[in-house]
Amino acid sequence: MAPETSLSGPQIGSRLRTSCVYESVCLHKDHAFTTDSTQNTEDTEFHHIHGTNVRLDPTGTQATRVESFANGVCFSREPLSPGEIFLVEIEEKELGWCGHLRIGLTARDPLALETVPEYSLPDLMDLGDSWVFAITRNHNRVVEEEAVAPEGEGAGHGGLAGGHRLGDGREEGGRRLPRLGGGDVEEEAINPKPKTFFTDSHLHIEKVKIPMDKLVGRSRPGRFSHILDDLYKTNALPPTARRSRIGVLYVPKGQGLADMHVVINGEDMGASAKGIPMLQPLYAVVDVYSATKQVRIVQVEYGFSSLQTLCRKCIQKNIVHRMALDWLELPEKLKHYCKYE
Repeated sequence: MAPETSLSGPQIGSRLRTSCVYESVCLHKDHAFTTDSTQNTEDTEFHHIHGTNVRLDPTGTQATRVESFANGVCFSREPLSPGEIFLVEIEEKELGWCGHLRIGLTARDPLALETVPEYSLPDLMDLGDSWVFAITRNHNRVVEEEAVAPEGEGAGHGGLAGGHRLGDGREEGGRRLPRLGGGDVEEEAINPKPKTFFTDSHLHIEKVKIPMDKLVGRSRPGRFSHILDDLYKTNALPPTARRSRIGVLYVPKGQGLADMHVVINGEDMGASAKGIPMLQPLYAVVDVYSATKQVRIVQVEYGFSSLQTLCRKCIQKNIVHRMALDWLELPEKLKHYCKYE
């Protein structure tokens, strides 16, 4: 029997390259049966109908509020498909304002609006057929609890009325609010610490799979991403910060209804609205409000994962810590890619 020998850095790098290519090809072979590749292939853009204080760049993918703190409501150019995420990154903030980005869905065709509402909350929602969620710095996770109907008014049916918006139990200023079922919302239930690292290639929301690559912003561009190690728990990018990425999508629930989900930096915040009718097309709503001054659409690619993504996943599974990448004899560009630089 041949004696056991330890592998050098070059040998490990060589084995990883071989394993990476082999596993990537195998994963590609199986991936076709699990990935929904029916999503739109055209670039996502903002609708040319928008608030009076919004200016779009020539590509239609960047929206800037040029004055005041309101009239920053924008819409997606096309209705969203079921499971399709409309994802934006905060590019600029403006000091001196209280409040942040708002995001959601509307069944109102932007072309049919006489005027674009000054605010998404409450103006657009007051028009009906709209569901909007206000993003706050600390408390965005939905606390789901069955609503208790007053006696004699549908008690015993359970659930929420169609299109009912669930809250996170706090106002934007952080004041504690009563939850739907009575009592106060516990701090731990609103903002629990992440229990796992984001090493999966996709975010799973029920039967919907969204590629993880584009969902998480970098807190320190040019440096390691916070998503690879335990630093995530202490160095997480605040939802309202520059480079934070926020998206909205709807998930079919049967009987022509859907739930709206908000995703912040790769985490699903839960169903922020339930019982949304799917009979009419649903457009994404982004309100470039108050302290949020400029956002840019992040294009999310559906279908097959790229060979680069599959190679990165394979390498990450074979190292004990992100710094171990520097010990491998791999091309520098591949190392940077694996570090999300």
